Amino acid sequence: MNMRILLVEDDESLHRGIQFTLQQDGFQVLSAYNLAAAKEWLDNHEIHLILLDVQLPDGNGFDFCSMVRQNGDTPIIFLTASDQEFDIVRGLDLGGDDYITKPFRLREFLSRVHAVLRRRHPISRDKDRTILTAGNLVLNVGEMRLDNNGQEVPLSMTEFRLISLFMTHPRSVLSKDQIIQHVWPDGAEVIDDNTVAVNIRRLREKIEEDPQNPQFIVTVRGAGYRWNG
Repeated sequence: MNMRILLVEDDESLHRGIQFTLQQDGFQVLSAYNLAAAKEWLDNHEIHLILLDVQLPDGNGFDFCSMVRQNGDTPIIFLTASDQEFDIVRGLDLGGDDYITKPFRLREFLSRVHAVLRRRHPISRDKDRTILTAGNLVLNVGEMRLDNNGQEVPLSMTEFRLISLFMTHPRSVLSKDQIIQHVWPDGAEVIDDNTVAVNIRRLREKIEEDPQNPQFIVTVRGAGYRWNG
């Protein structure tokens, strides 16, 4: 399958470098230097991944991401010069699949692109009908569905992988390296501790009664995290 990537980046030099790298790797690249052009591509073509700069001449990528999420679940990787935790959390909370800060090395960048695309491949539901429970939480692994008190909890693919890992290893202390190897196997060499912490925080906000004093995902200082379910 020829994957089609929409590249939304207004820095011409960087844009050309990314475009060339992706094309050399076999991707079809649709170029947009502003949000208006990006929307036109999106309205008229099937897109498998969006690479999205945050600061653009006619708006910002966060707003564009929100618009995309209202209409579909096309994977989005943010490209930005800001490495502030607030911006990273905002991008992920809006539905971004990854957040890459500039400058970046192109080989690492490609690894992140492949990782996001592979995580979006559907999982066979016939092979795994495991049901895991912890308190009021019920995880149907085959259906990739989490219920809390009977209400479905929306999960990103990353959050699903995280909670699956924790619930299949109850009471075990999992190091950040172990979590990275399981949740981001295709891009483990370019994932850092901050990415793990941000995603743990987002998952806590969805499953914990008091995310500031978690009962399920407990931090073990100097060692990692433990699932208490």
